[in-house]
Amino acid sequence: MKNDPQPQATPKILVSMCVVGHPVRYNGSAKTAAHAALERWQREGRLVPVCPELAGGFSVPRPPAEIAGGESGEQVLSGKARIVDVNGTDVTAPFVAGAHTALAVAQAHDCRFAILADGSPSCGSTFIYDGSFKNRRHAGAGVTAALLREHGIEVFADTEIDALDARLRQLSQRG
Repeated sequence: MKNDPQPQATPKILVSMCVVGHPVRYNGSAKTAAHAALERWQREGRLVPVCPELAGGFSVPRPPAEIAGGESGEQVLSGKARIVDVNGTDVTAPFVAGAHTALAVAQAHDCRFAILADGSPSCGSTFIYDGSFKNRRHAGAGVTAALLREHGIEVFADTEIDALDARLRQLSQRG
């Protein structure tokens, strides 16, 4: 039996900063999601923006990074995989530190949900890149998405805003 989060009048939602227009991605761009629900939640003060990679100490721009060996965030968190940048530098520690900071922010704001930028070694929730730096994707989660899920936060990709909106409507009907 699944444990649903306790319904709140206006549940807070952790959101990747790049999804709400901040140019913080590795290449200095944003990944802005234009969606009526996202705009509504922003007006209602429900969004809690965070960039785990900035929180981990990275700057903008930064070299692209991927989880090595076709692994995922769960393996990184358990010490069985690492994250490397395009130059071959092991950048696992700052990614893990940023994930823990994002979790602390989510917990401090009582966020029960998250909208994260898919594909990122931090925030990917349905797919990530395989570590080859050849634009090859596979199903999996980044480090932050995996850590949030381990702590009971429901994670949605930036392409799944409709699904989160439906989930929140479902919860509000129960309350």
